[in-house]
Amino acid sequence: MSVRRLAEQQPPSFAFTPENKAWADKLIAKYPKGRQASAVIPLLWRAQEQHDYWLPKAAIEAVADMLGMNRLRVLEVATFYTMFNLAPVGRHFIQLCGTPPCHVRGAPQLRKILERRIGPQQHVSADGAFSWLEVECLGACCNAPMAQINNDYYEDLTEENFLLLLDDLAAGRTVKKGSQTGRISSEPTPGKGTTLADPTLYDGSRVGAWKKRFEEEQARQAAAAAEAAAAKEAASAAQQAPTDAAKPARPAAVTEEATLASAPAAAKAAAAAAPAASGAAASTPTHEAKERSVDPGVTALAAGAADPAAAAREAQAAQEEAEIKAKLATLSKDATPQQKADAVGARPAGLTAARGGVADDLKRIKGVGKVNEGKLNELGVFHFDQIAAWTRPEIRWVGTYLAFPGRIDREDWTGQAKLLAQGLETEFSRRVDRGEVSTSTGGPSRPDKTK
Repeated sequence: MSVRRLAEQQPPSFAFTPENKAWADKLIAKYPKGRQASAVIPLLWRAQEQHDYWLPKAAIEAVADMLGMNRLRVLEVATFYTMFNLAPVGRHFIQLCGTPPCHVRGAPQLRKILERRIGPQQHVSADGAFSWLEVECLGACCNAPMAQINNDYYEDLTEENFLLLLDDLAAGRTVKKGSQTGRISSEPTPGKGTTLADPTLYDGSRVGAWKKRFEEEQARQAAAAAEAAAAKEAASAAQQAPTDAAKPARPAAVTEEATLASAPAAAKAAAAAAPAASGAAASTPTHEAKERSVDPGVTALAAGAADPAAAAREAQAAQEEAEIKAKLATLSKDATPQQKADAVGARPAGLTAARGGVADDLKRIKGVGKVNEGKLNELGVFHFDQIAAWTRPEIRWVGTYLAFPGRIDREDWTGQAKLLAQGLETEFSRRVDRGEVSTSTGGPSRPDKTK
């Protein structure tokens, strides 16, 4: 903001007219005792109107004395607000808006007209009729360009109608306020817009239309993604068919309990057959062998049909997942993970710290990993036997809290935990111990050693 100073030439005194003095006294009486200073702006404005639309020093001091204020405080108000003119202005004081909406609509051309007809800014014409000033936005951007003359707005100005407006003011003729083109309020320019004539603005058909368009776009994208996924799967199946036809049928997956209970003769036969394998084949398992390796104690989805226990777990997980989804749909969208979990299950009891200060490496359970191990530790779960003892409500709670309902059952966390708590192993835990599972290295539980 530019520095604003009082005019060099000042009148010797100022006093409100009897009418304005009565108005001022009535206004001041509205404020509680000691709060009369709140009337400073309206009093300064009335003083400016009385004194040919500019505010002399004597008027500022008179207002200060009426309100019992320090004169410097009132001077601060007068010099801060640009609505107060601190120097003489013409009888028709023109404030031309020069901000972007008006600028791009022709304000620079109007400025040239003012410079030619009146002179530079803040210069009063010789007859005292006009002065002008370029100002910031006056809030009539829809009807740009525009100018404020004294207390009235003149909008939709062009070079032609602005010149005519100045001529009429100079001659003392009545002028039209507001739009100079016949526009009503901020409606479209007459004959150039039909926006407000659209019946759908008034018949309610547009209510919620944006939501419908959004949902339709979501459905279209989902359908396109599903179609692309189906095409990719079909292409992959077509490529895999010849290879699969040449492979022998894979044996059904077995659980660790079945492996431990198998006949000793089977173990002896397997041990006897091992030396017969070639050195390379025995020391370096092929991708085919890795792919076929069974993970005892972990549900194999592909073998669900051959493993009744796995199929039962999958069915139970799917049913509970649907129930949980329906329950969560009734909660607020802002519900926290704990609020969601509390709505579908019961939080398992936790420990304040690992027993003996040493936690089990929960990453040895397939499906846990570093991130989930950290979250489980935050819940006070540090040991395999804690997970092995989870009840159905507790499984539902943890699965929902970790944002994957059903996963604990599908990956059989509790079954794996029971074996590991007994000091037994699973194929996955052995791979973790050998450092073959990158997602199960490091983490909060003893990164240098596994239990």
